[in-house]
Formats: sequence, C-alpha cells, structure tokens
Amino acid sequence: MLYQKLAKFFATDIGIDLGTANTLVYVRDHGILLNEPSVVAVAEGTKEVIAVGEEAKRMLGRTPGHIRAIRPMKDGVIADFDITEDMIRYFIQKAMRKVHPRKRILHPRVLIAVPSCITEVETRAVKDCALRSGAGEIYLIEEPMAAAIGVGLPVMEPSGSMIVDIGGGTTEVAVISLSGIVESRSLRVAGDELDTCIVQHMKRTHNLLIGERTAEQIKIRIGSASPQNDEVTLEVKGRDLISGLPKTILITGEEIRVSLQEPLTSVIEAVRSTLEHCPPELASDLIDRGIMLAGGGALLRDIDKLISEETGLPVFVSDNPLLAVANGTGVVLQEMDAMARALASSSKNQKRKR
Repeated sequence: MLYQKLAKFFATDIGIDLGTANTLVYVRDHGILLNEPSVVAVAEGTKEVIAVGEEAKRMLGRTPGHIRAIRPMKDGVIADFDITEDMIRYFIQKAMRKVHPRKRILHPRVLIAVPSCITEVETRAVKDCALRSGAGEIYLIEEPMAAAIGVGLPVMEPSGSMIVDIGGGTTEVAVISLSGIVESRSLRVAGDELDTCIVQHMKRTHNLLIGERTAEQIKIRIGSASPQNDEVTLEVKGRDLISGLPKTILITGEEIRVSLQEPLTSVIEAVRSTLEHCPPELASDLIDRGIMLAGGGALLRDIDKLISEETGLPVFVSDNPLLAVANGTGVVLQEMDAMARALASSSKNQKRKR
C-alpha cells in the first residue's frame, strides 16, 4: 500500500509518439518536452550507445568504421529491438530529468501511439520494449485516433471526421465517429518513401549518389505535389557514380515532383478507398467538414490541393501537423485514471465469467 501511494506521488504519465523519423515525448501537465530524431549511434561489435537523437542524426552517413548510426524504427514498427529499448529509455529519462531533476522517478505509466496496421507480434514487441526501458503500465492508442484528437477533431460526436496522418514510415487514413474508427487504411508509404524516390531519381537521371539527409532537404526545399507558378531550382552535391568523384548539379522542382508521383498516388488511392467504403451518412458529413491532414508529410507543398482535386472534398492542413499525434496522447493522458479503472473493471468481469 505504501509503495502504491509513493508510486502515485512520484510516477508520471507519459505519452510517446514513437515515430520512424522522430520520437516525441509528452509529459502530463508539462506538454511536449522532447522532440528528437529516432536515431541511435552505436559502437560496432559491442553495440555500446554513443549518441541518441539529434546528436546521432548528425552522424548519419558521416561515421567512421567503428561507429554505426541506426534508425531502429522502420515503417512505424520496431526493426531493432535492443537499440529501440536503449532509445526509449534514453528519451524517457531525458524527459523526466526536465520535470524532476533531483528526484528518482518510479516506473511511469506510458501511452504509446502505434500504427493501426500493427500486428500482434509487433504490438507485443512495443510493449516489451517499453517495459524493459523502465515503463510501468503500458497503454497503446492507434495513431489516426491520436492525431485526430491532437488536431481537435470532434471524435466523440455522432458524425464523421476524417484524418490523414502522413508520417515518416506509415500513412494512416481514418474516418472516426463516436470515439471509434469506422473505416481506415494504413499503408507503409510515407515520408521515408518520398526520400527514397528522390535518391533513386538522382541515381537514375543524374548518376549522382546522395544520402538520406540530402534527399530529405531536397524534399523540404523544392518538393511539391502540384505544379508551382514559380518553379525553383536547387544545387545538389553528391558523388558521381561514374567517376567516383564529388559532383554538384542543378535540379528543378518539376523533376522532383515527377519522382514523387508513385508514393503520392498510393496515398491518394488509400484516401479514395477509405471514402468509397465509408457509410453514406458519415460520408455526407465530410462534404462540409472535409479532410484534415497531419504528420510531417502534410507539409509537402500543395499536397492538400492534390488530395482535394482527387476527392472533390475540402482539405485542410492542421496548425501543428508534426505535433498532432503527441498532442493527442497528451489529451488522452488526462483521462488515464478513468481508462485504468475501466480496464481493471473489464478484466475483473472477464475473470468472473470464466
């Protein structure tokens, strides 16, 4: 009993947006305290952690032979269990030090946002990883629901709300009503796939080898989903695949837009498929409410315009698309006590029936 009272006093509720590209940590009553890349630098052989987050991302493609910069998350799920465990532990401890710099924090309750397409095996991996990282009770929430809550959609009302969350590893499309997902699609095509298409385009068209970071910068600076009135150009540096020497070329926004067509088409198809299978009563609500975009992919120029042209519905980009899922976990954290009681009550009822 004494331990439980101390745990309640010292423990902290944490929401984690465990993304392929970035991990955000929301601490109850304190907001988002950490937003860093999901990258870990480790020593070859021993796998000793050298750096995590922003410091590790700066090492991508620049490490000596005895150090590897790893992205342990792929397509929204854990690709390297041990490295992900080290990363989550580091992020939790770093966030906790900002809240209680002089106190030892007992195992926090953790709410983790996961893709809606996650399998049972992948779900177990996330929970086990969080437990071994020092978490206490573990709760999961589907990313489209968290994103919808985070951008302020009226998910509890008996009417349709549609969210398209384009993250780093997955794109989540969902129609939500009465706090539940009515129709959804999840595809493992998102920001990373856009970067890969740019890398392949540079190889195929210009015989130029570039890294992931360079591709991401190209996407951010001149990438777009629809034709622009003032097509921009950008100077890109890389390694010539023929001579093997450093090389600089000039590329246009138009050719980058063409290289992104395949993954963008997949996103459009997922949106259209979700709408086609949506109940007519909820579909009619979307004519007025439209579609809300969240995630880093929502920042691609004119992607809202492209989706609107393809669906005939109004499309809006949320105010803080990168923070949508993390903010959503923060809102849900306020109801953690009620959620825990409901789960405990449900568990007791199931035992009685047995």
